[in-house]
Amino acid sequence: MVSRSGETQPQDVEDDEFVDEEDEDFEEEVEPLEVPAAVTVYDLSELMHTTPIELIKELMRSGYMFSINEVIEHDIVSKIAPAFGYEVLALEPEAAPGSIVLSTEDEDQSQLVTRPPVVTILGHVDHGKTTLLDTIRKTNVVAGEAGGITQHIGAYQVDHDGNSITFLDTPGHEAFTAMRARGAQLTDVAILVVAADDGIMPQTIEAIDHVKAAGVPIVVAINKIDRPDADPERVKRQLAEQDLLIEEWGGDVIAVPVSALTGEGTDELLENLVVVSEVGDLKANPNRPAKGVVVEARRDKSRGTIATVLVQTGTLRVGDNFVVGELRGRVRAMFNDKGTSIKEAGPSTPAEVLGLSGLPDAGHILDVVPDEKTARRIVEERARKNQMAKAAGPTMEDVHTRLATGEVKALNLIVKTDVQGSVEAVKSTLLNLNTAEYRVNLIHAASGTITESDVLLAVASQAIIVGFNSRPEPGAKRLSGVEGVEIRFYDVIYNLVEDIEDALRGLLEPVYRDVVEGQATVRAVFSVGRRTKVAGIYVNDGHIVRDSIIHVLRGGKKLHSGAISSLKHFKDDVREVATGLEGGLVLEGFADFEEGDIIEAHRSERVR
Repeated sequence: MVSRSGETQPQDVEDDEFVDEEDEDFEEEVEPLEVPAAVTVYDLSELMHTTPIELIKELMRSGYMFSINEVIEHDIVSKIAPAFGYEVLALEPEAAPGSIVLSTEDEDQSQLVTRPPVVTILGHVDHGKTTLLDTIRKTNVVAGEAGGITQHIGAYQVDHDGNSITFLDTPGHEAFTAMRARGAQLTDVAILVVAADDGIMPQTIEAIDHVKAAGVPIVVAINKIDRPDADPERVKRQLAEQDLLIEEWGGDVIAVPVSALTGEGTDELLENLVVVSEVGDLKANPNRPAKGVVVEARRDKSRGTIATVLVQTGTLRVGDNFVVGELRGRVRAMFNDKGTSIKEAGPSTPAEVLGLSGLPDAGHILDVVPDEKTARRIVEERARKNQMAKAAGPTMEDVHTRLATGEVKALNLIVKTDVQGSVEAVKSTLLNLNTAEYRVNLIHAASGTITESDVLLAVASQAIIVGFNSRPEPGAKRLSGVEGVEIRFYDVIYNLVEDIEDALRGLLEPVYRDVVEGQATVRAVFSVGRRTKVAGIYVNDGHIVRDSIIHVLRGGKKLHSGAISSLKHFKDDVREVATGLEGGLVLEGFADFEEGDIIEAHRSERVR
């Protein structure tokens, strides 16, 4: 290896660290093996009744470098398991922490109980959403928001004729979709509030599109019927124009005239919510480990991090260990929406939870785990995956493949234009492209700039955003980069139609560019075993990552280009070696290193 001063130092290198050995013979008969979503090398060797060394050797032969304490993903285990006579069973849907499984098909049916519906109130600004919730709760939420009088935890439970209903007090459809974008489908019924005097407004249409994309039943509350200029019939006609046909007109959408100010119609609204929930047959198993969704979180000077969690299945209890995203914790205390201390919270119950290690984002999933060790392992693995993950949203180029494989049934688009007059023209043109084989699905179409709300909707709906003479707001542009949402811009409708047609037919090819991640110099060469040579390198610039494609340069000419077989810092397997550090490098298919060779780490990056 190479010393800090640059001088070559002798170092004991064990043959087993790098040497590729001949494949061993294994029995052809395989037996099923159940493996968790992520497992350490040591634990996997125990499951397979082999030694960690043999397992690491097989991983190396398959092109993977892991140390004994590193975590292996399920798909990698599936590839190497046959060499040891095992066939890895597929993961059950609920086996992967980090997602909510609403289906109860795999649950013990005798354990299922009816749970309260979870309701979100959406609509245009100033149409009375908060006042309606205030009237339902019989407390002054508006005054509490201004003066801090009431207990605000973002979710509340009310009782109507012996039936509990949980209301989410989210700040609009943006938050509703932000939670969906993170995998939290936590709403059972959406109340769409439309003012009888204003009628349907642009934000109302946005809310309708977001709820439709979520596939959630809609109950319309036609508010402000006490106003002298109220016109509920006009609202019903406008709803029909948005493909929401109310029951009295032969449709299946419930519309209830209400006055949030006087309370008129609120009892009928609650009765209809109970009916809709009964039709949905909402059930959950309270006797399993809890899964829930973070509704909101804040820091308190005296109590630390406090998160409002809506339990969706199972029962959350004081003392439970849990993980939320890349955070872990233990429930130290819980409080309900009235500020009363509680010991447990069942399905559809909101609770303030104390005991988190950090501040989670709204929409993150809370999973109860058996112990602190499991929580730590899951969090470390998630952090590693998130660090290595790259944007993976749908693009025009892969639409045809995803359609052909049945991964998607339509090309989901969100269209934003500069003026309202262009919306209908673009919509009709795109819808004319639909065929029996492929179709365009317009999730949302409106005029104006591309906003963060549009990006969140695209994430939740796996959609591509099309801007026709419309540009993104700075926040939307940043968010699209983080979430991997593709935004395409057009000013000629012919070009837009041509690209969509090409995408559907699979004619668009992805464009990649080569990016140099780092550069290093070979300062020493070690022979290990019969065929393997290790290059002792010093990183001059950037970093050498194990997933990189390595170019070996000598005298300005490229001798070899290939993948890394092993990357070490001293005796430790590492995923990268950064600027100013030394390491040992083994390449697949190349061993003719010389001192002074230049090592360049490259990666391909899709041009979006």
